[in-house]
Amino acid sequence: MKQKFDIIQSTCVPLPLENVDTDQIIPARFLKATSRDEKFFGDNLFRDWRFNADGSPKAEFVMNTPDFSEAPRPGVHQILVAGKNFGSGSSREHAAWAIAGYGFRVVISSFFADIHKNNELNNFVLPVVVSEGFLAELFSTIASNPAAEVRVDVPAQTVTNLSTGRSERFEINGYKKYCLVNALDDIDYLLQQKARIEEYEASSKKY
Repeated sequence: MKQKFDIIQSTCVPLPLENVDTDQIIPARFLKATSRDEKFFGDNLFRDWRFNADGSPKAEFVMNTPDFSEAPRPGVHQILVAGKNFGSGSSREHAAWAIAGYGFRVVISSFFADIHKNNELNNFVLPVVVSEGFLAELFSTIASNPAAEVRVDVPAQTVTNLSTGRSERFEINGYKKYCLVNALDDIDYLLQQKARIEEYEASSKKY
């Protein structure tokens, strides 16, 4: 979903597991789907961790527990806090579709697989890389208080644990930042530059 990114302040869903790969994010059998419906992929995010074979929820999985089962909405559970090396394995873009379709707008980790990181950015999910110490503090804060909030300031490129006041700056490609802040995908951006492109083409024909 195309949404402008400014300041996102929200409670978080913790997933303190390392090396979460794209097959765990969205199992391979869902790659056969002919739909790009956001709800379809969001409903199947972490499918084999969230649900039993008969479709019943696994009560022990974090997203099915009382503190974290509420669907994301402004200010609530829009941020996923994940362990190191998130999105490893297959390069399937479906994993980013599932994260976006569920409603997460930000994923915080100490390391992302490069292809998955770019897939998230292309699907209006912001991957925020923090230090391992900051990540550990976030997990500790959320474990102590599931209602704890994190503030992600995209223009300033900072992430803040509001419970402790600790803040870190994160990096983001300038072009991708511009696109997120203005809710533009790559095609939208090109269309925005149409006049300049046509001007360049016209001037090039003179030579």
